[in-house]
Amino acid sequence: MAQAQVRRRRVFYIPGYDPMPPRRYRELYRREGAAQAALRGYEIALSNGTPSGWSVETRIEGEVVETACEVLVWSDIVRDSMEAGVGATYWQMCRTAWIYLSTGAFSRLMGLRKGPVIAALYPMAMLLAQLAAALAAAGALVGIAGVFVPTVMASAVGGLGLVAVLRWFRKMDGRFFAYYLMHNYAFSARFKGANPPALEARIAEFARILSDALADDVDEVLVVGHSSGAHVAISVLAEVVRAGKVPANGPRLSFLSLGQVVPMVSFLPDAHRLRADLRLLGSTRALAWVDVSAPGDGCTFALCDPVAVAGVADSPRTGPLILSAAFTHTLRPETWSKLRRHHFRLHFQYLCAFDNLPARRDAYDYFAVTAGPLTLAGRFGTRAPSRSRIERPASRYISTAA
Repeated sequence: MAQAQVRRRRVFYIPGYDPMPPRRYRELYRREGAAQAALRGYEIALSNGTPSGWSVETRIEGEVVETACEVLVWSDIVRDSMEAGVGATYWQMCRTAWIYLSTGAFSRLMGLRKGPVIAALYPMAMLLAQLAAALAAAGALVGIAGVFVPTVMASAVGGLGLVAVLRWFRKMDGRFFAYYLMHNYAFSARFKGANPPALEARIAEFARILSDALADDVDEVLVVGHSSGAHVAISVLAEVVRAGKVPANGPRLSFLSLGQVVPMVSFLPDAHRLRADLRLLGSTRALAWVDVSAPGDGCTFALCDPVAVAGVADSPRTGPLILSAAFTHTLRPETWSKLRRHHFRLHFQYLCAFDNLPARRDAYDYFAVTAGPLTLAGRFGTRAPSRSRIERPASRYISTAA
């Protein structure tokens, strides 16, 4: 991956399964970028652009760079998928558990990385605990009401209590995250790894946006896919590459995947399209791909090569370059101690400031990557892949044809 200078760049950020609007990511970039600039001794300034984008001007490593950032929005699809009521969510729980267990994906994912699989079990355990609490409350109400009214009326009171408790838990999900996470896993499992029609249409739209950007007068077009957004980005980029939309003499096309959970989808039986896209991106020279994760992040398949573990690696391989964000080394001990138990916050650390980075150009600094004077390939071209990376094929399903 040869070095390349950047004066102007376009960045497309694809978030994970998140119902929040793009301004959340703009304000995160503004706050954390200022913190990283102060720590690393460079200059960064943001100005608002479109509702889903912003502009960045930096002086990093002595060079001035202009960057236009845009969030590729699919939060509306996420919100629509989260509208299921209490009963429907419990049905999703049963169906999702059955799909992962009956296909053998659960045991193979557990053998790959236990952390994200345990995280996937959390919403099921929490929903069952909430149901048990609601049943206990209903039973207590039946017992109390039975002293004063007939059994039928007491049972009705208990039923109302059951519904009320379950609805209270649903209302308080901003504290428990059980419904949010259950909807997340159910979204991918519903079609056994195939994209829902709404997401498939959005991927095609994102591919058109990216193709147009590759015709712009910029030095690099960088796609960033975080968490579930990584597998969306993989399919977007594959569509652009297959269509021959990457110009030979145009901007460098780069892909940065962060905290990816690709195996949660690619290991399912009908994820034919995603596995085909992984195979293509793992062997194309049309782009540079760097994958960053951290063993300290229990919500990601840390250091797992998403192409290799899916069993679709072709030869010769061109990517991804697997790197560790190494939270225990790149964060001060007191910062790591504060964050390590906040799992959701830690899963977003890739987009935030690191307060103990080594003074090296190829250290992982999200803001230098997205707004600095080197392409992704130029910045990490001399880095060796993580020695702890996992490359053994682990998926039962490797078909790339529906």
